[in-house]
Amino acid sequence: MKPDIQTYNKELSESDQQICRLLFDEINKNLPEAEHKIWHAHPVWFLDGNPVTGYSKQKAGIRLMFWSGADFDEEKLNVKGTKFKDASIFYNNISEINTTDLKRWLKKSRDIQWDYKNIVKKKGVLDRLDSIKLKNGY
Repeated sequence: MKPDIQTYNKELSESDQQICRLLFDEINKNLPEAEHKIWHAHPVWFLDGNPVTGYSKQKAGIRLMFWSGADFDEEKLNVKGTKFKDASIFYNNISEINTTDLKRWLKKSRDIQWDYKNIVKKKGVLDRLDSIKLKNGY
């Protein structure tokens, strides 16, 4: 684990640290090609420079967010963004994490992506990335 993410996690309660450790491990195991770093003050994973998932501590618990999750058609990702295509779930105990669901969502985060990497350049326009291009790495 990178030192900045370790520092982020260590500042949390023991219960929240357990959640974040499990999320960190599962995300890295299922998206091994993803770059991860602290971005906008919390851990985020990127595929080819495009943010796909991350977690953060919020009042409601640990929020696991998928930037393109609104299109995953997943009932449990029921906290939807109002401006973009994100969807999230909150965890307050490690026992709430269903790793089967998480693995499926992580696969979808690779296959279903909106182009957040270029949103500023495109003046706020969000385009869906073609899955064929994603699989070929461009």
